[in-house]
Amino acid sequence: MKTVIIKYNAGNVQSVMYALDRIGASYLLTDDETEIRSADKVIFPGVGEASTAMAYLRERGLDRLIPSLKQPVLGTCIGMQLMCRHSEENNTTCMGIFDIDVRRLPADGGLKVPHMGWNNINQLRGPLTEGLPADAYMYFVHSYAADVCPETVAVCEYGRPFSAMLQKDNFYAAQFHAEISGNVGQRVLENFLNLSL
Repeated sequence: MKTVIIKYNAGNVQSVMYALDRIGASYLLTDDETEIRSADKVIFPGVGEASTAMAYLRERGLDRLIPSLKQPVLGTCIGMQLMCRHSEENNTTCMGIFDIDVRRLPADGGLKVPHMGWNNINQLRGPLTEGLPADAYMYFVHSYAADVCPETVAVCEYGRPFSAMLQKDNFYAAQFHAEISGNVGQRVLENFLNLSL
């Protein structure tokens, strides 16, 4: 099986690579269209800022390539946000795979933004959540989050409910960092890699 990690100007790729190493999965880090299209699975990770990340994707045509992919695609953290319609972060038009907006988390009631640390996810459904405990704890680092919508397959609460995971057709997304969420996060990655084409 060929797994590709999309290379772009967002951080945290190294920890995704380490996570795949831990589960014995081979992978290729690339921004080459031919390599991405020929992959069995595509991971679109990232830590960064929405407008500069989208500018980089547009410059390389990745903003058109990613929504056109037919194999399973997993976006994590800012990767998930860029797969949505629009982000309040610097008023950024994103790829629109998921027809939902990304909004800043509320910094009220004593809550700190960014939301940083472990939090539980619930209302789990879909193949990536198989084998997870009902209130699985995942590691988050983010200031923006997608609203809850029909494509939400896991919910987290921090000031307001938000989409911890999304799924539409062959596109999957997680706001948390599965690669640093211990055994539970590893199960999400394994579930993704085990999806049938």
